[in-house]
Order: sequence, then C-alpha cells, then structure tokens
Amino acid sequence: MSTTAPPRRPGTSAATRTAGSLRARSIGPWSERLRWLENPTTTYYLLIIALSVLVTFGLIMVMSASAVVSLAATRSAYSVFRGQLIYAVLGTLGVLVAVRIPPHVWKRLALPLMFVAIASQAMVFSPIGVCVQGNCNWIEIAGLRAQPSEIVKLALALLGAAILTKKRLLIGQFRHVLVPYIVPFVAISGGLVLYGEDLGTVLILAAIVGAVLWSAGVRARYFAVAGAAFAALAVAMVIYSPNRLGRLDVWLGRNTDPFGSARQSIHGRYALADGGWFGVGLGRSREKWQWLPEPHNDFIFAIIGEELGLAGSLLVISLFLLIAYASYRLVMKSDDMFVRLATAGIMAWIVIQAMMNIGSVIGMIPIIGVNLPLVSSGGSSLIMTMAALGILISFARHEPDCAAALAARPKRAVLPTRVRQSLRRRG
Repeated sequence: MSTTAPPRRPGTSAATRTAGSLRARSIGPWSERLRWLENPTTTYYLLIIALSVLVTFGLIMVMSASAVVSLAATRSAYSVFRGQLIYAVLGTLGVLVAVRIPPHVWKRLALPLMFVAIASQAMVFSPIGVCVQGNCNWIEIAGLRAQPSEIVKLALALLGAAILTKKRLLIGQFRHVLVPYIVPFVAISGGLVLYGEDLGTVLILAAIVGAVLWSAGVRARYFAVAGAAFAALAVAMVIYSPNRLGRLDVWLGRNTDPFGSARQSIHGRYALADGGWFGVGLGRSREKWQWLPEPHNDFIFAIIGEELGLAGSLLVISLFLLIAYASYRLVMKSDDMFVRLATAGIMAWIVIQAMMNIGSVIGMIPIIGVNLPLVSSGGSSLIMTMAALGILISFARHEPDCAAALAARPKRAVLPTRVRQSLRRRG
C-alpha cells in the first residue's frame, strides 16, 4: 500500500506557508482591533469621550488645586469648585443645544454671532470693564466676571469658514479674503482684544485665523508676509510692556528671584519635579499651599504633574491629542467646505491654547497667561470651549454616513417585553 503526499500549491514551500500563517496570526488580531477606526461613528464618539473625560478630570483637579485658595478667601474649601461645577452644567446644556443644530444653521448664525462678539468685546472699555493682573479684557456684572474674547474665538472660526466657503473659487485672489473677512472682522475684533493688552488671546486668535485660511488654500507667501508683520507687532508689545518684558527675562534666566517675578515659574517646575512618575497623590500637593500663584487656573497643569505625576500629565496631553485626531478625521472625511474650515479653526483654538499653557508651565516658552482649556478654572472659557466642541460633535453627527449609522441603531424598549405583549393582547 503506497501513500501519497498531499498536493502542494505550485511555488509554495513549507517555510513560506509557515511564515504566512505566523504573519496572519500576528496581524489579524490588531487589524480586528483597529477596524473600529473605519466606523462612520468613530469621530462622533471620540469627541464625546474626549470632552466628557477632560471636563470631569478638570472638575476633580479644580477641586483639589483650589481648596487652599478657597479656604483662605471664603473659609470654604469648595467655593471655587462649586462655581466651576455650575459653569460645567451650563456648558453641558450648551453642548446639548449645539449638537442638535445642523451645520447649515451654524453657517447662518456665524455673522450674528460675530456682531455679538464685537459688541461684547467693546463693552470691556465701558464702565463694566475690569482689569485683572494687567489684562483689561474682562467685564463684570453683578459680581460675575466674563471674558468676551472667548466668544470672539468661536465667531472668527465660524465666520471665516462661512465667508471662505462662498469665496472658495476666488481664494487665489487675496483681495477676496482680505476685504470680506480680515479687514472688517479680524481687524476689528482682534484690535479690540489687542487694545485690552491681552497678547495671549491675540496669539490664539491669530492661530484660528491662520488655520482657517490655510485649510481654505490661501497661498503660502501671504502667510509669510502676515507672519512677519504679526511677529513685529508681538515683539513691540513685549518691549513696551514691563510685565511681559519681566516674563521674558524670567524665561531667559536673567531673573531668578523666587520671591519676585520668577516665583510662579520656579514653583511650577518644583511641582512637576516633586510629582515624579506617579505623583504625590491626589489632593496632596504642597505647592498649592500659597507657594504657587494661580494653582487652579493658569498653572493647574503643574498641580496635575505634582499630584498625579508623569502618568497624569501624559493623560491630559493624550486627551488633547485625541481631540486633534478626531478633528483631523472630520476635516479629511467631510465633503462640506464649511464644516472642514470651521473644524480646522476650532481645532487650532483648543489644541494651540493647550500647547501654549503646557509650554509655559514646563518652561518651553515664556509665561503667556492663557488657561488650559476644559481643565482650568474659569466660567466663560469652559462654557465657550464646551460649546465649540459641541459644534464639532454636531458636525460629526450630521455627516451622512454617521447619521445613517446612528439612525440604524436598535432602539431600547421603554417597557419590558412581557408588559408590552400583555398590553397588545388587551388592546
């Protein structure tokens, strides 16, 4: 009795077949795990997750970082936290409203919102305007302070997207960008913020406008000219401001007085150094005990690094990277020009502001005086940033494929099956 070997595929050896099976085993599970990235609802859920985690994490850290400041000011360790919690609730309502509004309605609301933003910013120079630490960019009504420039950020992103969508065939002619967008709206709103001595916000506004123009396809040479002019303006504002010049001296190492201008920068680095890999523990910060100024606001990232260590710091950075990735997906996958440009502007606003804040805390750039979006204490910033992310969620939700996938989800029954069946029999 003779035995015959099983037939082989021509040109295929046993070693090749073994390598192929091993490769399939190693790649297969990862391809299955990453397949969800191609789901049309991925961007929608990523934005919701990033927003929810950052706001919740921010509330926890504001409660921890502001306890000593609140106790010294009001004899209650939770006064700042209670205010931040109220703002978070208002921001959540804003998100719920923003998600329900479709993109074409946001396009129509862009111009009215811009007029509201300019009028609000102009009120900074009225009797209700107040200055905080040299920044005259606030209004105060009945003891409540607000920063109108937060509305300007959103308005510039939406209005720039609306105008450049109409002018998309004429982008090569710069006058069609300069006259309808930059001269009347960017110049007026940005000029009002600049007159209020808020250089940090002006830098963020420039990032928003630049992102919208770049995404629209404006030629690079125009950015070179505008960048040079803006850099000269920024240098002039630093030179002629003793406060900003002092911050630059601290950053360059010319001023190292731990009880003077360098106090905030030095103690911010002390906090990060004390945190190490995993931190000293939530609520156990030592620098928030009157050593580090603004521990719950501009320098909350230092408290995060001290209490939660490198792991907590990387978590915050990862969440902002998640927002950037989800926004990038929305820009690349959307067929609506308005959605793509507005998303680019909002993404630049949130991500670049986070980079500026974190860069100031770790010493990569001078202290600019901007807060950490969604994490730092501050009502107007939290509400408007949450509303902006709500708009991005609306954009993702109203994408045709995502809308179809969400509509096809099985709806949960309100009543149990037995109850519904009995009701049907009786009916």
